[in-house]
Amino acid sequence: MNIEDSVHTPGKWRFRFVYGVALLLFLIAGGRLFYLTVVDKAFLQNQGEMRAVRTEAIPATRGMILDRRGEPLAVSTPTWTIIANPRALWKLPRDPSLNIGPEQEIKRLAEVMGVGRAWLQERFEANKTRSFMYLRRQIPPHEADAIMAANVVGVSKTKEYKRFYPAGEVASHVVGFTNIDDKGQEGIELAYDQALEGQPGRRSYVKDLTGNIIRGVGVEEAEHPGENIELSIDLRLQYLAYRELKAAVTEHRATSASAVILDVKTGEILAMVNQPSYNPNDRSKLEYEELRNRAVIDLFEPGSTMKPFTISAALMSGQYTTETTIDTSPGYLRFGRYTIRDAANYGVIDFEKLLIKSSNVGASKIALSLPQDAVWNIDYELGIGSPVGIGFPGEASGVLPSHPKWHPSEIATLSYGYGLSVSTLQLAQAYMVLANDGYRVPVTMFKQDAPPAGKQVIPQKVAHDVVKMMESVVQRGSGKAAQIPGYRVAGKTGTVHKVGSKGYEYDQYIALFAGVAPASNPRLAMVVMINDPKGREYYGGEVAAPVFSRVMEGALTTLNIYPDLPEGLREVRLESKKVPYQVVQGG
Repeated sequence: MNIEDSVHTPGKWRFRFVYGVALLLFLIAGGRLFYLTVVDKAFLQNQGEMRAVRTEAIPATRGMILDRRGEPLAVSTPTWTIIANPRALWKLPRDPSLNIGPEQEIKRLAEVMGVGRAWLQERFEANKTRSFMYLRRQIPPHEADAIMAANVVGVSKTKEYKRFYPAGEVASHVVGFTNIDDKGQEGIELAYDQALEGQPGRRSYVKDLTGNIIRGVGVEEAEHPGENIELSIDLRLQYLAYRELKAAVTEHRATSASAVILDVKTGEILAMVNQPSYNPNDRSKLEYEELRNRAVIDLFEPGSTMKPFTISAALMSGQYTTETTIDTSPGYLRFGRYTIRDAANYGVIDFEKLLIKSSNVGASKIALSLPQDAVWNIDYELGIGSPVGIGFPGEASGVLPSHPKWHPSEIATLSYGYGLSVSTLQLAQAYMVLANDGYRVPVTMFKQDAPPAGKQVIPQKVAHDVVKMMESVVQRGSGKAAQIPGYRVAGKTGTVHKVGSKGYEYDQYIALFAGVAPASNPRLAMVVMINDPKGREYYGGEVAAPVFSRVMEGALTTLNIYPDLPEGLREVRLESKKVPYQVVQGG
């Protein structure tokens, strides 16, 4: 070995060693990189997405609620909601000299939002461990844009829908409303919430370390809007009924009121209004009592409005005809300590005069002469004591008492509408049956394309005869204020003593009018109930009948239902729709 070989041998060895170590490290790194990018790619990608990719719901548009003519009663409008990531905000580095830090961001945000800095900072501190917090919900686009223009760390916006009710208080008890999360709370909104709400979608996006959205990843699942619901309500009639009912409540200083109009052929509810009402677009001063859809929830004794059905039961029994007379002398009927009275001794009267005079004694004597369950049976067949079945939240069943053995006084009081309770809708349903030739069809809140199948509960001739008798009540009896120029009207008044804590209150009343028109071929049935009118006028014929007249006249005209009075009588108007009254229990 020469000197040159001995000198360079150690150097070569060290070079080869370092080169080998470097090559080994390169191979290890390359292998690891291969493993991470190929073999373990799915795991790492999932971990990365867990830290940077977020998934949010895409809100589905809630279905519209429409009236029968396509007029919107409830619609959803797009709005923006401002949200924040408090945890990301508090991770910001602090540098007061450069005006950088969580406190500075909160100050800018408070200024653009127009709120107190201390209040906003307190909210962020209370939620500092959370990655989500609402700042403003359902605000207009221009307000959202102004807030987002401040570019505050961790603050972003998301789309939501806000419900709007074009008819306001006029249809609020029918339509109801949703809460801020777009969930139905009352009315149709609650009853058909699942059909209206639709199916939300999903989308993913990438966030940076401060929680700001960098880019969208894509739509994973598209949203599906909710179903539109077309009601049977005619908004034109709804406005008309609401206006007149509200005016009557104001005029007579009544506690509450309700009114219902039905299409007698299809069972469709064309109008359903209540007082007091509320504005679903502004519920800041909403009171619980205003939420009640009194037409389907509140119950009352129907009084003399049930007498046409007592007469129907008598005619159906075969024991009576329209010419049969009843001796009501001496004007009262005693059952032990209980006495039923008429306003006067009407003597011998026929069925028509019984309705005109609203004789309690006559109705009682008829009912007592029939099988003990005859009046109960017809009331039951008319739907009294059972829910109407329109699917409305809180719908009342009413009360129709049933006894194994009836006391005579119980049969008597049932004949003139005491001892049972109904809702305004139930009473309208009963009159609808009379108007529809005794044929009962289901009552519905939804528009119908054809008359539904039903059941004959009163013979056609009996229904015709009773409607004709009720026409005399409007022409010559207590229902004169219900007359409509150009149209024949049939109906019955009712003035019912309210029940108090110690029995009937003799200075508190419920004023009723139930009727149908045009009487020659009825198309519409309507009931007006006014609770506790105050002042000198409180009878059904004084308080409720004029409301019926004004609303029904407008409804018949709006629906192009041709007048049925002879030509010479169409322009005749009453000089006064107020007639003298005497106190009659149930009249």
